[in-house]
Amino acid sequence: MTRYNAPFEIHVHGDVPLREDVGYEQIQEALRPLWQYAGARSLAAAAESAYEDEPGIRFDAPSRQLQICWTVPGGEEFRQVMEETCMALNDIAAAGAPLEVSFYDTEFDEEDESAEAEARDDFMMCFVGPTPAAIMQVQRDLLVQDVVQLMERHFDGSELGEVVTAIDKLFSQRFDALVNSMQLGKPPRGHGGSSGHGGPRKPRHLH
Repeated sequence: MTRYNAPFEIHVHGDVPLREDVGYEQIQEALRPLWQYAGARSLAAAAESAYEDEPGIRFDAPSRQLQICWTVPGGEEFRQVMEETCMALNDIAAAGAPLEVSFYDTEFDEEDESAEAEARDDFMMCFVGPTPAAIMQVQRDLLVQDVVQLMERHFDGSELGEVVTAIDKLFSQRFDALVNSMQLGKPPRGHGGSSGHGGPRKPRHLH
C-alpha cells in the first residue's frame, strides 16, 4: 500500500543486540509490522530505505546486531506499528536497546511557510529488551547521559554524583513497584518516552 500523499517521512534508527539462537526467520517475523506497513511481502522486500544513503534494515551476523536506519512514508498510525514491533523484538533481544523514531512533516516547506508556521515534526523513543529490568537500564543510561550533558554546561562533571544517585533511586523505585505489582511476569511493553510537537526542524538523519 504505497502512500503517495503520506503526511510524514518516518525514520527509524537503532541497533538491537539479538540472542545467539535467533535466526533470520525469527527476525522477519518480529519485524512483520514494519515490512507489512511498507506494503511488502517479506522483510527482504522492505529492507531498503526510501533514501539510498541509508543502509535500511540489516542483520549483522558476526556482531548479532539488528541494524535499523530506515525511512518509510506514513502517518500517525505508525506509532501502533512501532508498539507491535517492540513487543516482538522483546522476545528475541539479548539486551536492552533504544530505537529512535522521527516524524518529518512532508507538507511543510521552510521557504514558503510564514515565520509563525511550525512543522508537525515529532520524535519518540522506543525501548526493547528481554526483561523489564533490561529496558529500564537503557532508559536510565540515556536519562543520565542527557541530564549530565545538560548540567555540565553549568557544573563540573565531578559535582553531579548526587544527581546520578537521585536518578538511580527513581528507577529503583519504579522497578520495585513493578515487582510488587506482580507485573514482572508479563511481557514488557518495550515502548516508552515522551514526544513533543512543533518547534525547529531536526536534521533528517540522526546518525
